Amino acid sequence: MAAMLGAGCSSPTAPGDAVAVEPRVIPAGAQIVHPAPPSPPSTCGDPTASYPPPSPMPAPGNMPPGTFMAKIQARGRLVVGVDQNTYLWGYRDPITGLLSGFDIDMLRQVSQAIFGSNDLSKVEFRPIANADRMKELNTTTDPVDIVAFTMTINCEREEPTPATLKQHGPVDFSTVYFEAGQQILVPKGSPITGPQDLGGKRVCAPKGSTSERNLTVSPVPKNVIIWEVPNQTDCLVMLQQGEVDAISTDNTILQGLAAQDPNTQLVGPTFSQEPYGMAISKAHPDFTAFVNGVLANIRSDGTWASIYAKWLGPFTPGPTPAPPPATYKATP
Repeated sequence: MAAMLGAGCSSPTAPGDAVAVEPRVIPAGAQIVHPAPPSPPSTCGDPTASYPPPSPMPAPGNMPPGTFMAKIQARGRLVVGVDQNTYLWGYRDPITGLLSGFDIDMLRQVSQAIFGSNDLSKVEFRPIANADRMKELNTTTDPVDIVAFTMTINCEREEPTPATLKQHGPVDFSTVYFEAGQQILVPKGSPITGPQDLGGKRVCAPKGSTSERNLTVSPVPKNVIIWEVPNQTDCLVMLQQGEVDAISTDNTILQGLAAQDPNTQLVGPTFSQEPYGMAISKAHPDFTAFVNGVLANIRSDGTWASIYAKWLGPFTPGPTPAPPPATYKATP
């Protein structure tokens, strides 16, 4: 037998011998989709305009009677909808087991403004799916108070159209707390250099996001193959396994994915504007105004800059930018 093997002959696999096969698993819920294009400009005007803060802002721990903030204070905790799968924004730290990220720190600022304490017991974090962000605010059974989840402000999410009412109900947004833009993540060495190269390519985007709908319009070619997944990290798994050729979503999210896999890189320019806002039920305009007051304070006192430097500074060249300015509309 030894001579036969030495001469280059092979031995058949004996019954029961294990054969190593690299597992390749499509994430649960992943599917090829054909989303509708983004909605045309709407009559809602500037969707980033939100309610002005109360003047003066209530003192922490002393919310005005009859307000939604007083209800939260009496309950003893702020109930928030968050992501737990997006590194740098909303993820579960593997060392501490705690939810961490830019969005998480933003919500802690809201909690501290209500309770006057940064005690983590004052915040109930509820991880939710990307596609359920609006539904979790509008459910009649134990809704969340607020959602911070890399969520783009747009008219479609704010207007009470038949479609939104059937699916999840509309929401109000805070003022913009971050400006993102859609970009592309590919394996290093990929021939894809920008959106113009996506024709015929398999591209992954999160379900219920503006990202997948932006892939249906210029500058993206019409024959792109869009894979939809429940969570951002599902896209990274599919890219690593060769099930898709690229991921396209907000550049801020892609920065976190690239940090987790150094064999990937962002390419091309951003090809959309994605202003992030915290989402709140339309039933609580006083709370939306209060949150805008919290954001105004952290813009002016350096807290926003500190949170940016902590989470995004190490992955973004150049100095810390100025926070996005607030735009206000008339009170309801």
